[in-house]
Amino acid sequence: MPSNDTQTDAVELTPVHVDHLIADGELAAENAWCVSYDTETLPEQRPAFVPLALWQANQDDVELAPLLSSDTELTTELGQQLSGINAIAVDFPAFTDGRGYTLARLLRERYGYTGEIRAVGDVLVDQLDYMRRCGFTAMALRDDQHPDDAIRALNMFSVRYQTDVEQRQALFERRLLASE
Repeated sequence: MPSNDTQTDAVELTPVHVDHLIADGELAAENAWCVSYDTETLPEQRPAFVPLALWQANQDDVELAPLLSSDTELTTELGQQLSGINAIAVDFPAFTDGRGYTLARLLRERYGYTGEIRAVGDVLVDQLDYMRRCGFTAMALRDDQHPDDAIRALNMFSVRYQTDVEQRQALFERRLLASE
């Protein structure tokens, strides 16, 4: 009889296909992409997000895109390597791990990335507005999160005080310019 650790490892390596995907502020009609955390073997399901090293070894496969772990060091070389692809997934291993926000913001602001950045993993409704402001264009919700709540959360705030990847001026700066 296999140990519980073996069973847990097998479940983690099975490609994940999320049912609720928010893309460009709306519930996506379908989600073709699966996410594979297996660092050794390419998944049979395609298209797929795969760990960075596996993607780098198989860049010629157009049905693969990189999955960045939250501890990925985004060097200049890696930023340039990623700049020409259509989609990148950033893993949130726990909703309390905020390193993925930094990865998205660096990709957008420092490396000029214009493709899809998708949040995957432990993605909660409460995080979506912040994710969008950091540069995420797609968010794969955790199974227990309701998509209607997600859409409401994304549309909750009409004005933001701070800057973000889309709004480069703080509210006080915009007000100053408007009063001149």
